[in-house]
Amino acid sequence: MNSIQTSAPGKVFIAGEYAVLDGAPAICMAVDCRAYVSIAESDQPFHSVIAPGRLQTPGRFYANSRGLEWLQGEADYPLLTAVWEELAATPRQYLSIVLDSNEFADARTGVKYGVGSSAALTVALAAALCAALGRDQRVDGIARDAHRKLQNGAGSGADIACSLHGGVIAYRINESAPTALQWPTDLHYALLWSGVSANTTAQLTRLAATAAGSTRAGLCAAASKVAATWPGGQSTDIIAALHEYAAALRRFDDEHALGIHDAGHAGLAEAAESCGVVYKPCGAGCGDLGIVMASDRAAVDTFASRAQAHGFTRVRMSVDMSGLRRDGVRP
Repeated sequence: MNSIQTSAPGKVFIAGEYAVLDGAPAICMAVDCRAYVSIAESDQPFHSVIAPGRLQTPGRFYANSRGLEWLQGEADYPLLTAVWEELAATPRQYLSIVLDSNEFADARTGVKYGVGSSAALTVALAAALCAALGRDQRVDGIARDAHRKLQNGAGSGADIACSLHGGVIAYRINESAPTALQWPTDLHYALLWSGVSANTTAQLTRLAATAAGSTRAGLCAAASKVAATWPGGQSTDIIAALHEYAAALRRFDDEHALGIHDAGHAGLAEAAESCGVVYKPCGAGCGDLGIVMASDRAAVDTFASRAQAHGFTRVRMSVDMSGLRRDGVRP
């Protein structure tokens, strides 16, 4: 078996986080930090996996009808287990696997930015294992179900869809495929990292344990308005819809006490109101990234500089149009 290499990009929620769980559309963009997977035939009498930054020494395991059995004293890797078991993988040879998501972490601290590293790795691994097994299977369902299992049954699948397809998409649960969108040329943005890593699964668990308040429907309506406005391509209209969505997200956060605007996001959201820009946390919030957008590039740059003075870091990421790649070649 020749070495198999795959890669998939991360994602950022532009609008629709949380609302997507109730059937509203989400707007997501794939970003150009990628998870890389390589699989080769092993000359050892067991399977092995290494994950730079997480498993520096190989984790060794066997696979049988009961699932994966790790050698005594060696830790399970839940993401690998979820994908392997979803495929019911039974390779005819032992495999050596490398899972690399280092591009998703700050080079100085090693803390993940929160742009969907687990989803990207799940997509890339599902594609690589299918190739190693000689199977011509659709990766989307395998990756979605494995990632949902990894998140204890929660999650919308939007991050999986974005990693698969790349670009900017409108995604709705249970639709057969997302809708590809264009990024308006006069809509400018900056991604701002809080320096605090958040736990999406924990946030979804908190939401599931909270009674749905009246602001939940309002968040869905605001997300739907963004999705309806975006295809027109007029940045001023999109910004107006995003202003409404950001305000709805704050009301939703206040009512459900999720802390989405913690870790400094609340201060930036308040500052944005007087700066001619729109600002919101991306995804689960409670840390991770936020995004500032405006039709004026200078206003975005000025706001990003102000945010950096308050402890945020501007992260230079662009839209990744390629989605899942089965050659895995690094740029």
